[in-house]
Amino acid sequence: MPWIGYPAPVVKYIKRFGTDGIYAQFVETALHVGTHIDAPMHYILGGKDVASIPLDRLYGPGVVVDISDVVGEWDIIKPEHVTSKIEVKKGDILVYHTGFHHLYTKDEEGYLCRHPGPSKEFAEWALRMDLRWIGVDCGSADHPMNTYAIPKLKPDLVKEYEKRMGKSLEEIFPRSEVHPMHKLFRHDLIHAENVGGDIDEVLNKRVMIGAFPWRFVGGEASISRIVAFVD
Repeated sequence: MPWIGYPAPVVKYIKRFGTDGIYAQFVETALHVGTHIDAPMHYILGGKDVASIPLDRLYGPGVVVDISDVVGEWDIIKPEHVTSKIEVKKGDILVYHTGFHHLYTKDEEGYLCRHPGPSKEFAEWALRMDLRWIGVDCGSADHPMNTYAIPKLKPDLVKEYEKRMGKSLEEIFPRSEVHPMHKLFRHDLIHAENVGGDIDEVLNKRVMIGAFPWRFVGGEASISRIVAFVD
């Protein structure tokens, strides 16, 4: 599944076994599809590309924390939602589980447009903790209503959200402060989105975690494998 408004991947065969003796495929895709890493270049003019992210930043100790019982649709994630469940140490990799990855193939609007997301307070805490990177099991590391794209593309959801909250979107998420998690790229604090797979098997555990994107020179993001190494 690509990010809302992005084209879906295209996969073509350019050689077939019956005629060429081998299979070969051609893939055309946005980089923000499936599990992927955003590089600073994605959001910050002059930011680092994927190839410039050092491996020791992508691999290290961290936690996978389950916050699915304390946050739900459109909720705002705060530091205490994480720290009340597990100890987070300075320099950790933090992956949080909201449970929304279960909607990935079942409810596209719910997955991309209704998931919970961090507050500005959470972003500031993450920076103070000097986290290596953050992984989320949602379509974006930011709250969907605190993005540029979704309020613009889904005005019906904005009306629904404002009615539910009893406030205007501008009061809740001022447009001047949009994308607090992406703004962390100025400090080289990046994130992975669409983290799913076997995440349910390592909840509330301290493990070694690795993200393995393409070493893509000039790449603003990359499809990535993310692995938890358990004893």
